Amino acid sequence: MSGKREFGDYQTPVDFAQEVCRYLQTQKGLQPTVVIEPTCGIGNFLKSSLLFNAEQYYGIEINAEYCAFCRKRFSDKPVQIFNSDFFTFNFKEITTPQSNILVVGNPPWVTNTTLSTLDSKNLPTKMNFKGLRGLEALTGASNFDICEYIILKLLLEFEKTDTTIAMLCKTSVARNVFKELKRNHVGFEYCELLEFDSAKVFGISASACVLIIKLSETEKVKNVCNVCSFNNAEFYPTSGLKYSLDYRNDQLITSGNTDIYDLSGKCCLDWRQGVKHDCSKIMELSKKNGSFYNGMNDRVDIEENILFPLVKSSMFKRPIIEDFSKYVLVTQRKIREETSYLASYVPKTWKYLNENAEFFSNRKSSIYRGAPQFAMFGVGDYSYSRYKVGVSGFYKKPLFSLLYSPDQKPVMTDDTGYFICFDSYNMGYVAMLLLNSESVQNFLMSIAFLDAKRPYTKKVLERICFRKIFQVVHFDELQKTETELNLSPYITEEMYSDFKKLPIFKQTQPFLSGIY
Repeated sequence: MSGKREFGDYQTPVDFAQEVCRYLQTQKGLQPTVVIEPTCGIGNFLKSSLLFNAEQYYGIEINAEYCAFCRKRFSDKPVQIFNSDFFTFNFKEITTPQSNILVVGNPPWVTNTTLSTLDSKNLPTKMNFKGLRGLEALTGASNFDICEYIILKLLLEFEKTDTTIAMLCKTSVARNVFKELKRNHVGFEYCELLEFDSAKVFGISASACVLIIKLSETEKVKNVCNVCSFNNAEFYPTSGLKYSLDYRNDQLITSGNTDIYDLSGKCCLDWRQGVKHDCSKIMELSKKNGSFYNGMNDRVDIEENILFPLVKSSMFKRPIIEDFSKYVLVTQRKIREETSYLASYVPKTWKYLNENAEFFSNRKSSIYRGAPQFAMFGVGDYSYSRYKVGVSGFYKKPLFSLLYSPDQKPVMTDDTGYFICFDSYNMGYVAMLLLNSESVQNFLMSIAFLDAKRPYTKKVLERICFRKIFQVVHFDELQKTETELNLSPYITEEMYSDFKKLPIFKQTQPFLSGIY
């Protein structure tokens, strides 16, 4: 298969590649003797990097047609093209320890899940991927960026040299790479992110940057990575500087605001993700005039035993949500539970599901392979908690909402929402106010990256330490938050005191409180 999507094919415009190379030459003072473009495509970075007048240029490319194009394009230049798979290429064949190397390019902007869906062979094996030092956290996930893997492999190839690596990538990838640099104590002189307008350059909406890493032969490691606007790169490092990334306690934060309380730690409460079914037309129903309709606007006659109120991620717009227009069928109480019991428990629902079995069999995700018929994910005892405090993963400014149904039915969220559970309305109400308080909101804004597709993930929310919150958020701030949310006065000092006395907060673990 040779489709562009398989190869993450976003060929870099020559004028933009020239801007990057000119910046590296004039602003960073680079004068490489060897230039390598590891996934060179049609060679636009190779062409632009000719301004360095390096002694030798190398391009590596898996696509034979692109290789033929490049060989013809650079036939009169000191450029050697290898038709090879980057993941198995031996860089020691073309470099020496004395080489003054610049590795520049635009690796594929695609994930392994996308490639697997396309039945592509253009990806690393899991065995090799796990073999890379410091990548354990990535290999545990079902999805990772091929671009990120490529850059991390380059860092390992050229570690303990003075090589400069300059790659176009998603900003989220660049942040992950900086974190791995720090986590593995890879020596580097500086690491910079130059953010650019990907819509203008590539016609896509992803937040993107030029990641520049100057490696070091020694173990010198800095804690800060500057993030600048490439539009103002000629003014760097003054006007172009937007903010800095700071690495602390194996986490990244945005630095610059000294008035933000450090509320990071391990959250005592379990943040859960909502239900996942990948079959919204069948599983999600709307209620109109007392009747239920599915995503195809067909009226559905089913029992309501396994039908629950649903708050989708886009519905987190009020601090208290107690009325609903959407509902979801939940076929299991725990993952992998057999669903055959539905035939006798809810026969009309069972009939409805079987009539639409084709929709379930067409689900692409591998998580459903070998699972019971009509299986879901993101289900457990926690799903059936009566009171939840939830948040959308998508919004730039998080609004935490107390979710409950007056008829005592558990409220579900979709898998782009996250929640914690409570046994009473009052305790959920206090948690909602705490999480919406100015102190907590400021902290969250400092650890979340708003250019990400989903700024607030389970990993971000798990960093909220309630015991630290108790040290800085007092009752008057809860009253203030209640007013700002346009809620009628309800919170009492006794409620806040009872919340702090919940058994889960009585665990004695040392922690440091302070200000960034």
